[in-house]
Amino acid sequence: MTLVVTEAVVLHAFDYLESSRILRLMTRDSGIQSVLARGARSSRKRFGTSLDVFVQGTAEYSTRPGRDLSTLTAFDATRARPELVADVSRFAGACVLAEMALRFSSDEPHPGLFDAFVSGLDSIGAADAGESVSRTLGAAWHIVGELGFAPALDVCANCHTELADGARTAFSHVAGGALCERCARLVPGTRQVPPEARAAIREWLAGSSNQLASAAEGRAHQRLLREFLDQHLSEGKRLVAYGMWEREQLLVTSH
Repeated sequence: MTLVVTEAVVLHAFDYLESSRILRLMTRDSGIQSVLARGARSSRKRFGTSLDVFVQGTAEYSTRPGRDLSTLTAFDATRARPELVADVSRFAGACVLAEMALRFSSDEPHPGLFDAFVSGLDSIGAADAGESVSRTLGAAWHIVGELGFAPALDVCANCHTELADGARTAFSHVAGGALCERCARLVPGTRQVPPEARAAIREWLAGSSNQLASAAEGRAHQRLLREFLDQHLSEGKRLVAYGMWEREQLLVTSH
């Protein structure tokens, strides 16, 4: 048996048997981990409210060779993040990040990915009205970059010709980013992306914030990111939380 102590965030939790819970954690030192919190439902004395979704703290769990499910022995919460569940738009954005973490990361240590995820939650939690979509897009693209799938934005994804900053360019998910005029004629299924959109994605990949000018612009960026994830990361499996996030934003902007 090995005892592991690491910083962690609760991504998902569900009841198990009569008194326990199974949690999916994103950890700094061990990637995604599934742990069993024995007695978490029957008594609040052991874990309190620290096992709620998006809570961050220090997790202590024991592992055994050949077992996929570890046993959580302690969780010392340091961040509760009630602001994420207090607003529908913020909660929807946070769920998108959790879905990306669960679907696209692994049990390998990736501190940079952990930090991108945590900073994304904090950014969404601090969003004012109308900012949550931009904050979520920024955090999601930052995670994509940490996963090693950043699209080409400054050079053609096909021939690597340098692209002018102020140019409107074609964007191909299959090719992996922006294309020069010559290559765009050879690649089917491209979409035109204005220079402002490329600049926004560039900033988001670097972990910087960029507020979008309109709801329509936000929906266009949501669609572009979804199509990119479908092409490179989701392996044809539908992103449930992402779809709910898009629908929630559409309902908000249509009223």
